[in-house]
Amino acid sequence: MAYIISVNATIVTDSGGTCVCPPSSTDLCDTNQDYQLCIAGLRRDLTTGTAAISALTTFCMGLFANMPIGLAPDMGLNAYFACTVVGYHGSGLVPYRVAVTAVFVEGFVFIGLTVLGLRQWLARAIPASIKLATGVGIGLYLTIIGLNYSAGIGAIVGANSTPLELAGCSPQYLDEDGLCPSAYKMRSPTMWIGIFCGGILTVMLMMYRVKGAIIAGILLVSIISWPRPTPVTYFPYTPVGDDAFNFFKQVVTFHPIKSILAVQEWNISEYGGQFGLAFITFLYVDILDCTGTPYSMDFEGSAVAYLVDAGGITIGSLFGVPPVTAFIESGAGISEGGATGITAMVTGLCFFISIFFAPIFASIPPWATGCTLIIVGSMMAKSAKDINRSYIGDAIPAFLTIAIMPFTYSIAYGLIPGIMSYIIINTLAWLIEKASGGKIKPADKEKKEPWTYKLEGGILPPWVTRLGKGKKDFWRPYDDPEYLAGSSPERSSGEVDEEKVTTKTA
Repeated sequence: MAYIISVNATIVTDSGGTCVCPPSSTDLCDTNQDYQLCIAGLRRDLTTGTAAISALTTFCMGLFANMPIGLAPDMGLNAYFACTVVGYHGSGLVPYRVAVTAVFVEGFVFIGLTVLGLRQWLARAIPASIKLATGVGIGLYLTIIGLNYSAGIGAIVGANSTPLELAGCSPQYLDEDGLCPSAYKMRSPTMWIGIFCGGILTVMLMMYRVKGAIIAGILLVSIISWPRPTPVTYFPYTPVGDDAFNFFKQVVTFHPIKSILAVQEWNISEYGGQFGLAFITFLYVDILDCTGTPYSMDFEGSAVAYLVDAGGITIGSLFGVPPVTAFIESGAGISEGGATGITAMVTGLCFFISIFFAPIFASIPPWATGCTLIIVGSMMAKSAKDINRSYIGDAIPAFLTIAIMPFTYSIAYGLIPGIMSYIIINTLAWLIEKASGGKIKPADKEKKEPWTYKLEGGILPPWVTRLGKGKKDFWRPYDDPEYLAGSSPERSSGEVDEEKVTTKTA
């Protein structure tokens, strides 16, 4: 999981954070020296913030929920946060301060959904094809980010006559439209270093199950890019390069968060629609990531894990980072034998130690992490094989979700047509069948994936159900050993335990 420290900082830095770009700027302050110095400080703040919230939430997951699950800012939501909601250097839907306010509010909503048990219900109520398609679409979205200039290797660029165009030239050769002249395409040395050392090498290490393969590729490219008198240096002899190199030379130091700590903006009256769109998208994707993927099973005490997750989202917004979620990379620790919260607590302590190596993590260039985004995107896209293609009412909405996310550079714009088309297509089919008395129905209806809004055991969480039935120690399940032994304080020694008999029979 360590790669998230530099990758998240790189992606979110593109938003500009609290740095202010004058509206009169024609190039979004790409050549504004003062703005670029502010951006450099922002990346250091984000490096500390990412490591700090990952340390806190991962440790708490192990301590309070006793689960070997690591948490950190979400890969996908961080890109949506930076590239769409805030936009490149603040050119998106809402300012950075309003975006972290949306994350702050979302965390509290998650807490409420968890306490009421609605979070699990919402995750299961979403059609399976849309859930799978969302992961694939986000994977392609991350791939485009990994290929572009701002947070990747610079292999593609936006064009005039076509939506995208092959790039791969060094930034100084870009023309006035931001395009690569034909004579310089695919000749950037940093791009090729990123492809071979950060991409091919990483994939080869992963093929042979070498531990830390992603981090190894990132570090190799970074080490190659750190010497100053080279064509691929990350520290050019400019005021911005000098400032970054002076910070890098400190190696071990604590960098306090200065510019993005608790910067919420609560006056959202002029951003109502955009604020709501960002909030709902954060909520939707977090429900899938935090509930549907790692916690696909309901288990007694899962509410504690959900609460840690939800609380981490709100606290993380105070650190200026996108929503926190459970990481699928936790499977690496589980596969090595990690079965309790001790695994997560040790991981959390490692994240805490990394806070003091901010000069290293903040000095990793984007071409070192670009291929990481592509690799993560490819792993997310593998769920495409599980989408039900036998029934067109499942396949078309899923395809729209997958395609529109990367094509519009927005997770939200991909979710809207996917969900709406699913509702319209399948509702119309249902109405036609009902109106015809069952005589007219889709030819492949039997191949449609089952869907229901009902949740086994009901929508309410078990503790609410037990409380409603008058169980005094409602926090203890009916199949608790002490409860079955008759030690519950609400039972007298001579009372017949019908529930106990029923539970044992079941």
